[in-house]
Amino acid sequence: MTVTDYEKVDVAIIGAGPAGLAAAVELREQGVDRVLVIEREAVAGGIPRHCAHPPFGLREYGRILTGPAYAQRNVLAAQRAGVVIRVGHTVTRLGPQGGIELVSPDGISRIQARRVLVATGVRETPRSARLIGGDRPVGVINTGALQAYLYLQRLKPFERPLIVGSELVSLSSLLSCRRAGIAPVAMIERNSRVTARWPLSLFPRLCGVPLHLGAELLAVHGSGRVESASVRMADGSLRHFECDGVLLTGCFVPESSLMRMSGLDIDPMSGGPVIDQYGRCSDPAYFAAGNLLRPVETAGWSYREGRKVASLIARDLLGELPQAGPAIRVACRGPLKLCVPQRLTPSALAGLEHLQLRVNTACSGLLVVRADGREIWSDVRACLPERRLLIALSRLRIPQGTRSLEVDFVGY
Repeated sequence: MTVTDYEKVDVAIIGAGPAGLAAAVELREQGVDRVLVIEREAVAGGIPRHCAHPPFGLREYGRILTGPAYAQRNVLAAQRAGVVIRVGHTVTRLGPQGGIELVSPDGISRIQARRVLVATGVRETPRSARLIGGDRPVGVINTGALQAYLYLQRLKPFERPLIVGSELVSLSSLLSCRRAGIAPVAMIERNSRVTARWPLSLFPRLCGVPLHLGAELLAVHGSGRVESASVRMADGSLRHFECDGVLLTGCFVPESSLMRMSGLDIDPMSGGPVIDQYGRCSDPAYFAAGNLLRPVETAGWSYREGRKVASLIARDLLGELPQAGPAIRVACRGPLKLCVPQRLTPSALAGLEHLQLRVNTACSGLLVVRADGREIWSDVRACLPERRLLIALSRLRIPQGTRSLEVDFVGY
């Protein structure tokens, strides 16, 4: 294969996780002919194939599945629908109007798609971005690496790690450790409360793993591999944990580097692409769905979002979506750290159902939406960090001619 190879498809989907595969199936069911899924990994299925535990798939398939079983069901559904899945291919550039370039072991190729859906998901923040000091020994990894070691390579990266974080994925990593016979020395969380929902927050103690809140990892020590970690505790004291590994969990960021390098608009608050209520990006040939939009949602939410955006892409191919013109900008204030979508195209045609919000800190009070400074909706809400906070778009009566919406918490 050479750089001159050129292929035309109706819709190219980048990413073979729950959002991408669900979108592919929906497009085929909507009558879209040539649907191509591009996946850089050697196996399709996304992150769930690394998670050898339930629950996955209850709403999608009516039964509780492990992550690998759920991923396999998604892949089989796409293949049965007539979707072409191309693994081991990495997209290197998103060109104007759906022209994309990719590389594989066979060389460089180009694809011209009428529409492109980007569903590349999220990644965990690495050690370098967390500004953790100390030595650079072997044994500091994130959850994705842990699951790859355990479930794909059948290796144990450590025996007695320190787990950093208390999100849902942190509890998943603790479960993975237990299944592999790994005994964490402790779990630490820098905030004053556990991020995961109760009663899941009880899980570390049920496993006999000490949980320390208000504790921050300062440095990792070791010659060759991890030997200990220095942690500042809630009372300000310094404590040294003897361990042979450090597991950094959560702190997700969208995997949006491809879109950023290709010149598509990126929201500085979410870190993902700027979209309208139809999932449409700044170049209207490109759409986005799944955890690329905001870190982080469940596999089931991403699956349903992928199907929804795919149905809108199918309508766009028929010319039924409104033209992407001047849009209403959506901004968030106060403790709100992100909002998706970030712009609304004036239209009576329904798209995504909600404004999706996240907060930086625990807060409660009056959640207010203003149109050009005038209040149009409010409700009393309470929310914790990394929790889903939704405002139904159908509830907002946006005056004609509005140029911007502002969402804010009052009295938090």
